[in-house]
Amino acid sequence: MSTKEKLISHVTKEEPVGSGNKVTVVGVGMVGMASAISILLKDLCDELALVDVMEDKLKGEIMDLQHGSLFLKTHKIVADKDYSVTANSKVVVVTAGARQQEGESRLNLVQRNVNIFKFIIPNIVKYSPNCIMLVVSNPVDILTYVAWKLSGFPRNRVIGSGTNLDSARFRHLMGEKLNIHPSSCHGWIIGEHGDSSVPVWSGVNVAGVSLQGLNPQMGAEGDGEDWKAVHKQVVEGAYEVIRLKGYTSWAIGMSVADLVESILKNLHKVHPVSTLVQGMHGVKDEVFLSIPSVLGNSGLTDVIHMTLKADEEKQLISSAETLWGVQKELIL
Repeated sequence: MSTKEKLISHVTKEEPVGSGNKVTVVGVGMVGMASAISILLKDLCDELALVDVMEDKLKGEIMDLQHGSLFLKTHKIVADKDYSVTANSKVVVVTAGARQQEGESRLNLVQRNVNIFKFIIPNIVKYSPNCIMLVVSNPVDILTYVAWKLSGFPRNRVIGSGTNLDSARFRHLMGEKLNIHPSSCHGWIIGEHGDSSVPVWSGVNVAGVSLQGLNPQMGAEGDGEDWKAVHKQVVEGAYEVIRLKGYTSWAIGMSVADLVESILKNLHKVHPVSTLVQGMHGVKDEVFLSIPSVLGNSGLTDVIHMTLKADEEKQLISSAETLWGVQKELIL
């Protein structure tokens, strides 16, 4: 008899029950690993699977995480380049994709990532046909549309991380300006995750007090307090972080874990995430943009009708047109 047999006698007769809350992260780059560690530290899953094509990096990352098992409440952490390791996931987080090369157009990056998605998405669907897919790879709005098309999933099960992070950046900067914790600073960035995002100044408030009510010029050119600069910092924030440290990781990782938590714990929390907005706010094309959406264990179940001013709606429509211009050229 082995030591294990002398120590332990097995009493169950039936097959072991599989994991109930399995999460997969596709891509073990900076964003993938920051998402993985954030999910682990929030105790969101009972099994975490990582998948990537770079075998050595994958093996190193998984060993490093497993060495910390004692300090985690996630019993099973697995990884493989074969997608069978992802089977029966509740949520699959897609962070894989090509990075923008210097001087490369976004359109070119999009087509490269579409080609990567043509391999990834069918594999996810094959092993986790009932999962909720959370797309993080950039440009996120277009790639969420691509994942939706390639997967054949209903729209409620394909969600883009969208402006959840932009809104968090905005609330952080607003908090810095007012010396109040970001959770008490309410403000929504909607539209594209990127340069054409739309700050909804009319809804910015603390404790229900509209800041635009106190400062009617808020967000406009003639504002002496220059609140417009706050949105400018949100847009430029990622570029600045990339310039300084080479990539962004921690905030997007925490943002991903925030979304995964709302889904797995069925919180019905409202997040600005990327979803199909055709027919809303005057958007005519089949595009994905961020609007406040309710997340729970069925995915994205409802959207909130925001009261937008004419100029905010106009910005959203022009954002949609920009994305459609890129999307219609794609070869799926």
